[in-house]
Amino acid sequence: MASTLLEASTVLATPCIDDHVQPTKSNEMIHVPGNRVSPAEPLALRVCKGLTAAALLGAASGTWAVGDLPGGPAVRQLDLHPAVTRIASAQQDLHHMMMYICIVIFVAVFGVMFYSIFAHRKSKGHKAADFHESTTVEIVWTIVPFLIVIGMALPATKVVVAQKDTTNADLTIKATGMQWKWGYEYIKGDGEGIQFISTLDASQRALSDAGTPQGDNYLLKVDNALVVPVDKKVRIITTANDVIHSFMVPAFGIKQDAIPGFVRDTWFRAEKIGDYYGQCVELCGKEHAYMPIHVKVLSAEDYAKWVDDKHKQMQALADDPNKVWTQDELIARGEKVYTANCAACHQPNGKGGGAIKPLDGSAKVLSDDANVQINVLLHGQNNIMPAWKQLSDTEIAAVITYTKNHWSNKTGQTVQPAEVLAARK
Repeated sequence: MASTLLEASTVLATPCIDDHVQPTKSNEMIHVPGNRVSPAEPLALRVCKGLTAAALLGAASGTWAVGDLPGGPAVRQLDLHPAVTRIASAQQDLHHMMMYICIVIFVAVFGVMFYSIFAHRKSKGHKAADFHESTTVEIVWTIVPFLIVIGMALPATKVVVAQKDTTNADLTIKATGMQWKWGYEYIKGDGEGIQFISTLDASQRALSDAGTPQGDNYLLKVDNALVVPVDKKVRIITTANDVIHSFMVPAFGIKQDAIPGFVRDTWFRAEKIGDYYGQCVELCGKEHAYMPIHVKVLSAEDYAKWVDDKHKQMQALADDPNKVWTQDELIARGEKVYTANCAACHQPNGKGGGAIKPLDGSAKVLSDDANVQINVLLHGQNNIMPAWKQLSDTEIAAVITYTKNHWSNKTGQTVQPAEVLAARK
C-alpha cells in the first residue's frame, strides 16, 4: 500500500508543479521554475491539487470497491433490474417496445428532414413547391400517429390493469412507512399476526457516520427483512405514520406511495428464491437515504419454518402487562428499544435536531404525569412523531422509564406496563 501511494503521489503531483509562474504580492505572475504555487494560486491549480488528493484517497481505499449485488443494484447498470416477477418482465418488454417505436419515429422524422435540407438546398438551384394544402397528407399525418398511439396504449393498458389487480392474494402484508424505517404486519395468510419493525442495520449507520462505505449492500442491510414465500401472490398494503413515503422493489416491478391517512396497495409474485432490495423513493426527510427495503423470498418449506420460529419468538417476548418491573430492569430494556426505534430521530444523546424535539430536558418527559408521554407514543404528535402502537406495553413502559432517567433527566420515575395498557383502552 505504501509503494502504491508513493507511485501515485509521484505521478499525480507532477501536473500541480508550476514550472512557469508564481504570483507575487501584487498578484503578478513571475517565472520560478520548479516551485509550487503560492497560497494565492489560480483556481485551475487548486482544482488540480484537489484531484490529486482524491486520486490518492482512491488509491488508498481499494477495499471500498463494490461489485454487483444480486437482487439489488449493479455496477455500471444501464438497463432495468433483472425481473423476478411476470409484472416486472411485462414492464420491461413494454419499455423496450416503446423505445424501439420511438427510435423508428426519430430516425424516420429526422431522416426525412435532413434529406430535405440536403437535397433541396438553394445552392443546387432548387425552388420550393408552391401549394397551400393537401388533403392526402393531412389524412396520413392524422391516421398514422393515431394508429401508433393505439398500438402503444393497448399493451400499456394491459400491463397497468394487471399490476393493479390485487385480488385473490395468498398473503396480505401491511407496510407502514415512518421516519425512517418500515413497519410490517402480516394481516392475512400464512404468518397472520406477525409484525415487526425493519430499520437500517446499526453497522451500516456506523459506516456512514465514519465516512467509510463498505460492502455491496452498503445502506441496504436491515435488521429485520420482509420474508415471503416463492410463487405466492403477495398483496402489499401501504400507508404512513408521518410524511409521504414510497415502497419500491425494482426486481418485483412495484412502486406504491405510502400516504398518511390513506391506504394504497400493490402486489407481486416472486418466481425466484433470493434476496431483493429496494428503498423508499419519496423524499421523506433528512435520513431518506437510510430507509432501505430488503425482501427475502424463501421456499414454501423454509417460509413455514420461519413463520413457526417467528411465532415462537413473539410468544417468548410477550410479557404479562400486569407484571411489576424494577426500574433497573425497565431502563435496561428501554435502552434497547430506544436504540432500535428512537435514536435515529432523537439522536443517541437525546438532543434531537431540527423539527425533532429533544428528549433531554423535555417538559413532557420530565412531567410527573406519565400519561403525557404515554399518549405521545400511542398516538403520535404534530405529524412528525409517529404513533408506536405496534410496540408492546412493556416496551413502551421501558422506553419511557429509560428517557425519564437518562441524560440529565433524573426524575426517578418508573412507568409500569399496566399504565400503558390502561391508556390503550
